[in-house]
Amino acid sequence: MTGMPHAEHPATPGTPPTAADSSAGISLEAAARARGVDLPTGEAKTELVRSMFDAIAPRYDLVNRTMTFGLDVRWRKQSLRALGLPAGSTVLDLACGTGDFLKLLEAGGYRSFGMDLSWGMLAANHTGSPLAQANGAALPVATGSVDGVTCGYALRNFTELAEVFREFGRIVRPGGRISLLEVSEPDSGLLLAGHRIWFRRVVPLIGGLLSDRSAYRYLPKSTAYLPSTDELRTLLQESGFSSVNRRGLSGGLSQLITATRSGRP
Repeated sequence: MTGMPHAEHPATPGTPPTAADSSAGISLEAAARARGVDLPTGEAKTELVRSMFDAIAPRYDLVNRTMTFGLDVRWRKQSLRALGLPAGSTVLDLACGTGDFLKLLEAGGYRSFGMDLSWGMLAANHTGSPLAQANGAALPVATGSVDGVTCGYALRNFTELAEVFREFGRIVRPGGRISLLEVSEPDSGLLLAGHRIWFRRVVPLIGGLLSDRSAYRYLPKSTAYLPSTDELRTLLQESGFSSVNRRGLSGGLSQLITATRSGRP
């Protein structure tokens, strides 16, 4: 399987949010937040994400296990259970990275394949699953050809999130399912305070010691790209999904978003 990167819409850092930001999949509010914490948008963001994940690929799994105390493995298993598809279903893992989700999908009896923007991540992926380099906003996948999609901790890294969701709606058959993991913040005051200290101060330190310091300084800032729960629900509904559900995991340290493709199976 092969796939070429899709050209992103350019945006100039430091300019006010415009309608172009919204059409590219970043809400005006999210675009404003991104610029407020000095984050790029448009093509500059795509290139940053690509180069950053190329750089951190060799030690990506080690840093993930360390900074989440292994909870990320549990969260992926919960996401897989929430997918709710029978064994033998065809599932795309988008932003597959080094293959954490693909290993679980294969163990669960699914026919899985992975796609990622980063060549470095694909080179570090030794799962044996079919892989392709592709931009989520232009997937080289036939319409209605997959039963489900998984995606772990990548929503904030897509430059054109609305386009990515529209691609989900195109490639997932009616009655198919998506199960998406993303970072979140706890609701309770004490847990929230501890999480912010850990995520904003300790995680960049760990990432700097074990991998690439600049990449893990980006990680806490990148939450500014995330739309609100209501915005995510609207984007998915507009892309052809129903039964959109969002729930917090481990007290809100992560969030799991699931939805069903509308239409008769």
